[in-house]
Amino acid sequence: MTERLRTYFELDRLGSTVPREITAGVTTFLTMSYIVFVNPAILADAGIPREAALGATCLAAAFGSLLMGLWARHPIALAPGMGVNAYFAYGVVGGMGVDWRTALGAVFLSGLAFLVLALSGVRKRLLRAMPRELFAAIGGGIGFFLALIGLRNAGLVVGSEATLVALGDLTEPSTILAVCGLIAVATLLAYRVNAAILIGILAVTLAAAATGLVEWAPAAPQWGVLFGAVGEFDLTGALRLGVLEIIFVFLFVDFFDSLGTIIAVTKRAGLLTQNDELPRIERVLAVDAAATVAGAAAGTSTTTSYIESAAGIAAGGRSGLVAVVVGLLFLASLGLAPFVGTVPAAATAPALILVGASMASVLREIDWDDPEVGVPAFLILLTIPLTYSIASGLGIGILVYVVLKILRGKAAQVSWLLHATAGVFLLRFFYLAGG
Repeated sequence: MTERLRTYFELDRLGSTVPREITAGVTTFLTMSYIVFVNPAILADAGIPREAALGATCLAAAFGSLLMGLWARHPIALAPGMGVNAYFAYGVVGGMGVDWRTALGAVFLSGLAFLVLALSGVRKRLLRAMPRELFAAIGGGIGFFLALIGLRNAGLVVGSEATLVALGDLTEPSTILAVCGLIAVATLLAYRVNAAILIGILAVTLAAAATGLVEWAPAAPQWGVLFGAVGEFDLTGALRLGVLEIIFVFLFVDFFDSLGTIIAVTKRAGLLTQNDELPRIERVLAVDAAATVAGAAAGTSTTTSYIESAAGIAAGGRSGLVAVVVGLLFLASLGLAPFVGTVPAAATAPALILVGASMASVLREIDWDDPEVGVPAFLILLTIPLTYSIASGLGIGILVYVVLKILRGKAAQVSWLLHATAGVFLLRFFYLAGG
């Protein structure tokens, strides 16, 4: 068996071993396993039962990671994405009043569109159309969005009619727990502990149980409930609703976020060619798209490649065997279903804040001294969290970028595709204003 694994995953060529790949897979899983608790907490706010959301999370992560490992053969793990799940719950379902089943239908359609783009080669044209600085701003804006949700869930930030937001009551027991969890997880991250976020979630949950803030009655997993969201996506509703903008945002965020993650992880692993190309890149993108389709069918928001895969790379992982190990561990995580309802918001809030902080690291890629990219990037950063909408932030940023280029006499430097996208967003804003 070991010899077959070495041959199939080309471990000798990559300079790795089976034990090292397994260790790397466990490392990656521990680093990203917080999603098993955090994603159900977010999707529950959209109306999806927590146990069903946990089942969908584990199934989507297992499917995507196993397919990535076995077919694309790269050490990239997948799971429902942070940021886009918040857009799903708070922007689409909460903000637009779309039923969660219809929203899942939109995710399903965005995955199919992504799959077509991945297999047709259109991705290259899309990549050239979007400035890199705006990619970074979108990533940072989503990070701020997550952090704002985390601060609200922790009770650190509350609404205020006078000042829009204000500091919460720091004497609330749940807020104290959240702050302690935030400090504890940040400390563990500073010490480079791979499972820092997971440890923090479990520690705060135990503390909440010990102080009587949560109760847990032991029970065996109910598989019918666990798979309750499977097949619940509503394609007819999504098409009838005409959720083109929602589908576009799901597609846009997944496509570019995935590509950035894939390039960053594989470059660190030394898997890129001399021309900075990744072998089997079409397969990698196709897996990412297929995982989104499968995830929507299972009952979760967009599934994407995880930057936490870099932890496994740092542990020596180089092949698809790493992703296979991660996928198998996510399947095993289905047994955590009885615990998911016990995890309080105070336990997941620090994870949201710190994941948001990590996403903000991409902002160093922006040339803030150049107003042509600095101003649109800054507006994206502000408007995504303040409007609770990735779509609005994205639209304002692209519009301002295109207008600045036109006024500077550089319209020809902007792709026709980006001009068309700006026009679509302009029509969207006028439509919203008229409604």
